[in-house]
Amino acid sequence: MKRVIKLLDTKRMFWLVLFIVIQTVALLAIPTVSANIVDYGVALGDIDYIIRFGGVMILIALIGFGAAIANVYFAATESQGVGTSLRKKLFDKIMFFSSEEINEFGTSTLITRTTSDVLQVQQVLMFSLRLLILNPLRILIAAVLAFTRNPRLSLIFIVIIPILILFIAIVLRKVTPLFRSLQVKTDELNRVFREGLTGIRVIRAFNREDYEEARFDEVNEDYKDTSILSRMYMATLNPIMILLASATSIMIIWFGGQLVSMDQMQVGNLIAFTSYSINILMGIMSIAVIITMLPRAQVAVERIYEILDAEESIVDPEEPIEIAKDAGEVTLEFEDVCFRYPGAEKLALKDISFSMKAGEKLAIIGGTGAGKSSLVQLILRLYDIESGSIKINGVDIREMSQSYLRRLIGFATQDALLFSGTIRENLTYGNANASDDELWEALEIAQGYDFVSNLPNQLDSRVEQGGSNFSGGQRQRLSIARTLVTEADILVFDDSFSALDFQTDARLRAALGPVTTDKLVMIIAQRINTVADADQILVLDNGRLVGQGNHEELKENNEVYREIMESQMKGDDI
Repeated sequence: MKRVIKLLDTKRMFWLVLFIVIQTVALLAIPTVSANIVDYGVALGDIDYIIRFGGVMILIALIGFGAAIANVYFAATESQGVGTSLRKKLFDKIMFFSSEEINEFGTSTLITRTTSDVLQVQQVLMFSLRLLILNPLRILIAAVLAFTRNPRLSLIFIVIIPILILFIAIVLRKVTPLFRSLQVKTDELNRVFREGLTGIRVIRAFNREDYEEARFDEVNEDYKDTSILSRMYMATLNPIMILLASATSIMIIWFGGQLVSMDQMQVGNLIAFTSYSINILMGIMSIAVIITMLPRAQVAVERIYEILDAEESIVDPEEPIEIAKDAGEVTLEFEDVCFRYPGAEKLALKDISFSMKAGEKLAIIGGTGAGKSSLVQLILRLYDIESGSIKINGVDIREMSQSYLRRLIGFATQDALLFSGTIRENLTYGNANASDDELWEALEIAQGYDFVSNLPNQLDSRVEQGGSNFSGGQRQRLSIARTLVTEADILVFDDSFSALDFQTDARLRAALGPVTTDKLVMIIAQRINTVADADQILVLDNGRLVGQGNHEELKENNEVYREIMESQMKGDDI
């Protein structure tokens, strides 16, 4: 929690503490004035005294009320400010995570830590800023005032307070590990729920609704049982504290009444002492409630800073290099590249070497699991290679900053992900300054002009989350158009033609040629038709480069390429 406290604004904290002091003084001044009214006003029948000091009580109450409102405002402002800061830090950190860190933590826990855990910290901080400052001050002042009223009667607190603290310590010892377990179970609950939502079509297609419901019920019941147990432990504090508070009041009235009957204590003093005792016990109970919340908040803070303190496997060099190139002279070179996924025993890519330059179209083909998408991820530096080098214009990409490297590359993803918003917002994602003419030109090349122009709002038409209101082919064409709108020198299409029919695929590739003469184009595909017109084709098999050349050369000399070709159609049709 110390690191969270450092995020607090010093100036606002000063005002918060100042108003808490004012509120505490006002809270405890009322019993003192009330005692004086009873002893010197009521007892003596002095109506003027009662009215005068009654007005003082009202004024003190109004001051305390105003200070309490100010406390809530500053505590809420600070807690929300800290929550905003933590969410921003988490989001910024996660945005720079490589695929390795994202896979290591898991998407569900990253979401939980950014939302649920931060909310937990906010809530506890909101109460703590007020009550953990207010109540110790309240207890201290009330104890001093009670002692000055009657030292002998104050001995009751020496018996009651240690008993109360003992019960609080026992409960805390029980609930702390349960709260830690509860956060882990929250991750699991979110993971299963998220898988059920994202995989709803597969679940229905295989008629597995009952299985998924049972799977969710299992983790849900596990979460419920742990939550109930933790709440039961915490709930025991309330009746215990009420019992002890009642016992304290009974003892004060019992012994205080005897002192009044022996003229050793005034009635007003007894009333004030009772009020002070209630303030002391209520202060301790409030602190206990906050203390029971702290373990869960501490767990949440640890989980948040586990993300913030995570070491990134891919970092920018201290002195990044930018490539020196003439217009249209970009080159890409792989030299003996080897790569394996984190924790894997087998290499995903081994000894991959090739080169290409602007104006060339390079295609990569191979069976499922051959390493095509892995190779593309290395160009973007989503993973780092194990050995060898990847160079753009002779500069190793590890010597560039990640942001600069990715500005050089336009990437059309395999799953054609679209963001909620409008078509215009999606197309300008990589080039915010693109004009409408440039957007329409990109759509025309990507064979998306017709269906977009027929939409009622055209470029301003709504795109739902993930592009769910468009077909697979439409999403791919929008994704391709988005890539074309960028000013990147290297265009990568990762199996992004797979949802297109053969005619649309052919027209798109034909339209790409004239506008990419100064760019380097890389196409990853499963279909022979898509790669047949490439200047250079790489054939991958189990992570190895088993063929390199143009279509005619590979058709004659490469067995793997011929097997792929023959599995799709007769050789004479190519």
